[in-house]
This record gives sequence, C-alpha cells and structure tokens, in this order.
Amino acid sequence: MDPIYSYSHRIQYYETDGMRIVHHSNYIRWMEEARIAFMEDVGYGYDAMERDGIGIPVISVTCDYKAMMRFGQTCRIDVAITTFSPVRMTLSYEFHDAKTDELCGTATSGHCFVRENGHPVSLKRHLPEIYEKYRLLAQPKQQP
Repeated sequence: MDPIYSYSHRIQYYETDGMRIVHHSNYIRWMEEARIAFMEDVGYGYDAMERDGIGIPVISVTCDYKAMMRFGQTCRIDVAITTFSPVRMTLSYEFHDAKTDELCGTATSGHCFVRENGHPVSLKRHLPEIYEKYRLLAQPKQQP
C-alpha cells in the first residue's frame, strides 16, 4: 500500500488489557482518528462535509492483526483511499510500530456518502470540486 497520509497515536494504558496488550477494539477507533485527521489534512473534513449536508457512515470494516501492540508504543497508521466512486469510498490502513516500522495490522473501512435523510448522494454531482479532490487521491481502483 502506498499511503497518502500517516497518523501517529501513542498507546494509552486504558487501551490495553491485563497483559498491557492493545485490545482489538481500539484499532477501529484509531482508524477513525486517522481518517478524520486525513480528511482534515486534505482540506475537506467531517465538519465541512456535515455543514454541506453530507454524511459518511461506515458500512464495512475489516481488521487483521499481525503483531501485538502494547502500552507505551507509538502506532503509525498509514491511510490510503483504495476505491472511490461518486457514492462510495474504501480506505485501507496499516498499523506500524513507529519505532521499528514492524507491520502490526492491516484494515479497511467502507463508506458511503449520504444526505441528512440517510439517502445516498453523488458527491460528483452534489460537490464536484470535493469529488475531484478525493478522486485524485484514490489509488489505483478509481471509478468514474
């Protein structure tokens, strides 16, 4: 995966279990942290999207754990848009130990663009300049 954004997260004690190993549910939270930071860095984050009447709910999540992460480590989360269309987007994530670069996990999250009433909306038609901004970042499975 060629990341387009990297996000750092210092692992907190409360995110671990009794063995000081990160509980699996936290990876999903970190994906959201990284996704929000990425979108803000692109220049059109969740706040702007919501002001424009667009929601971006999660419709699918996968996560594969490769190596344990523990309290005190810093996790680098690399983010990439892997599929993109006018109404959907999939992001991929890689979790690395920031110090050693060891790959500790991989994940994806699928999203759709919806209006406030929950109905799908074409980002290409509704906000063409934003659609183009994200489309240019998508790799390599772009859809028109």
